[in-house]
This record gives sequence, C-alpha cells and structure tokens, in this order.
Amino acid sequence: MGSLIAVLNKKGENTTPAATTMLKALATNSTAEAFGIASPINVKVEKTIADITDQNLKSPIIIGYIFSKTLSADKPQPTKLENATIIFEGRTYQRRTVTSDFEAIATKPQQNHTEIAKALIKKVEGDFAFVIAQREKLIAGRDPIGTRPLYYGETIQYAALASERKAFWKIGIPQTESFPPGHIAQINKNGFKFTNVKAISYKKPKPMTMQTATKRLQTLLKQSVKQRLKGLKEVAIAFSGGLDSSIIAYLAKETETNVHLIHVSLKDQPEVDKAKRAAESLGLPISVQTYTKENLQETLPKVLWLIEESDPVKTSIGIPFFWTAEQASKKGFKIMLAGQGADELFGGYRRYLDDYARYGEEFVQKTIVNDIAYLYEANLERDSKICSFHNVELRLPFATFELAKFAASLPLRQKLELSTDSLRKIVLRKAAKELGLPPQITSEPKKAIQYATGVNKALNKIARHEHLRLKEYLEKVFQTAFEEMIQNE
Repeated sequence: MGSLIAVLNKKGENTTPAATTMLKALATNSTAEAFGIASPINVKVEKTIADITDQNLKSPIIIGYIFSKTLSADKPQPTKLENATIIFEGRTYQRRTVTSDFEAIATKPQQNHTEIAKALIKKVEGDFAFVIAQREKLIAGRDPIGTRPLYYGETIQYAALASERKAFWKIGIPQTESFPPGHIAQINKNGFKFTNVKAISYKKPKPMTMQTATKRLQTLLKQSVKQRLKGLKEVAIAFSGGLDSSIIAYLAKETETNVHLIHVSLKDQPEVDKAKRAAESLGLPISVQTYTKENLQETLPKVLWLIEESDPVKTSIGIPFFWTAEQASKKGFKIMLAGQGADELFGGYRRYLDDYARYGEEFVQKTIVNDIAYLYEANLERDSKICSFHNVELRLPFATFELAKFAASLPLRQKLELSTDSLRKIVLRKAAKELGLPPQITSEPKKAIQYATGVNKALNKIARHEHLRLKEYLEKVFQTAFEEMIQNE
C-alpha cells in the first residue's frame, strides 16, 4: 500500500527534481518503509525520502512510490519490466489469493505495454491504479470502479499523475482531474490521450423477478466479501449498525476471519445504542469510541487536508471515517471493510424518490447509473486517502464491477417503493432478510453517517459561532491548513 507519482517533462528536460518534490509532498505517513523512484530504464529504492532526493536519474520521465507494508508479501516499487518500469498500487482478488502481484500479466516477455495496461483492467478483479514508464511516454490506468485514488494534470512544462492532489500543487499544477475509472491514458509531450477499456454505462434495465435478483445479489456479495478476506486472520469493519455494514459484518463472520466492529460518534448520540444492539444481534465484538466538540475541531483541519477540498458533505462524512480508521489503526488492524457504494448501487438516497416524483422512472434509473459511475469522486477517493494516512487498507465489498454492473441492470422497482417515505434498497433488504439478518436491521430506515454521528449538526453550530456559513468556514480552515503545510516544508 502506498502513494504513486509520475511526471513527464514535455520539453524533454530532466524531471527528477520535480518528481522528488512531488514525493516529498506525499511523504506525510510516518509508517512509510521505503521510497522508490525510476526512469524508464533504472530503478532506485531507498529507506528515506532524503536518500531519494539525492538520486538524479536524468530522465524526462520519472515515476515514484511511497511504500508501506500491509501484507507480508508486499514489496517496494517501482518494478523493472522489459524496456520499461511500472508501479502497481492496489490489490487483485483472484480465486485463491489476495495480492498485489500483477506479474502474471505484466512481465510476459515482448508484450506490448499498452496491451499490458488494457489486460490489467479487462482481466484483473481488484482495487488498483498503475503507471508504466517507457522511453518516450507514460501509460496509466485505473480499475473500473476507481477504488484507489488517481489524479492527473498538466501545464506547458509538465504532464503528471499522482495519488493525491497536493503533489501537483507543489510543482505548479493548480488544476487537476480524477483519472476516469476503467480507462488507460497514454501521456507524451502532447499531453493525455484516454481510451475507455471497461467502465459502467447506462443500458435499459432487463426484466428480472425479485427472487432471481435476490439470489444473484446474495451470490455476488458472498463472493466479494470472501475474496476480500482471503488469507486474513482478522479484519476491522466500519460499523454503523445499519443495513450495509451489517450485511458485510454478517458475511465476514461466515468466513475464517476474526471480525471486529468499530463504531464512532460524537457523545450522547442515540445511534450508539443502535449500533451496540445490532452488534449483539450479529454476535460480534464491537468497540465504541465517542468524541467531543473539541475533538471535532482538532480533527477538522487534518481531514480537510487529506480529502483536499472543503466540500461540506464530504467533510461531514470524512470526520467520522477518520476516527474509525484511526481506531482501527490503534487496535492493530491493517485491513478495514466498509459499506460504501450500497446507496448508489441500490437506490439508498431519498433524492431518488424525489426525482421520481418530478421526472419519472427513466430519469431516476439514469441518475443511479451515473451515481455508480461517479462513486469514486463522491466517496471512494476521500475514504481511501483517509485510511491510507492511518496505514489502514480500505476494502469495499459493494464497490466491485460485477456488483455495479448487476445493480445498473436492475429495474427501479426492485430498488425503490415508488411512494412517499417508503423504504429504499428493497432488493438489498430482501437479500439480507433471507441471509438471516434480524428484522431490526433489515427494516431500519437509513440515516446518513454525518447525521447519525452528530457531526453535521456540530459543524454547522461551530460555523454559526464564527458568523459564517459552513462552506465558508470550511474554506477558511482549509486555507489555513494549506498555508501551514507550505510553511512547514
């Protein structure tokens, strides 16, 4: 697990100084065990960022990696290929193993590197981003859901990629975009050229009975959880006590992995007791940690700097997720599961019902598919960066291509009861009920984490005390955090 960077100098000049500057901007995790840097022909791996800074590969194309070990088989990168170098950040989930070992595809002799990139996306189930450095270009790609962060940006001088936006800011690239999932990009002196390899898109839903959909969903969920726990002795689960996290906890319990639930909240929130009751009904141990307003104010600048924007919704969700990952790390867990993606896949948001009343069924169906396709921007990038800071690897059983493709094909009426104030995620609730989860979980209305934990209300109260709207207050805190970072370097 780690962070990657890649930079190409469009003028053909040595770009090693820019690459090391980008790596320094990301070297905030004290658990980093190695730092790697490579040109298309040479690889250097050192134990400290200072040692990497002393390297000068004198190449217009450089890739770099900050490495933190999660599994015993994890190795520092970059890796040498035939006539190229590669960084592969992420996991692959094969039938028998969970690994970051992509060599079965990537190291075949004489294989075209563009075909390597396409094959990784087409054939490999996993959560990953990668970049290949050739003599005259970079080739980059991202898994079809976008579970691992990857951004890109360019100026007249540079074309660059990185796991976090702050790496771009340090070399004078202010504007960045999220790398589109399921695509590859070929990058040269003319910039970026993208090719769609495997991505979610709207297709007219296929007729399917509720029973068929339920059985298929159960199969896909069991397979996803099992794949993501293969070989693990223990795992933490971010646990709200609601439907999504309870399904994951229930299925994880059926494996050979020891499961531990983690619930966080501000003090005196009623959802804490709900989470405890849900954990008891599942027969699983739970750790509950509550926080104060002062804890929230202390955490806020850290979260804003990690998620790299001041969006109120993302911040309100990011804070409790930061606390959850922090608790998982303190308890020694390297892997954490969470339920992100279920609301987008199965119609969990109230706005879908509102849109149905205003615009009709086809509009909502297309909106849900669009939300699935852009899940990476709305949630996954934020949560992955937060977990990475705590050296906790996030795995998301709902956020798989097969589940996304299945959910996108479902008729709307298997997700929503098309009437006011009805329950949503119908097929998911039915699947949970038939699996054996208790009614207190399968019939409970959804309450978003930012409200259930009290964080959204507390943030708004703090902002009002400063005589600011929440968005204005968050922008102010974010700007202060940015200035402090610049001063400390």
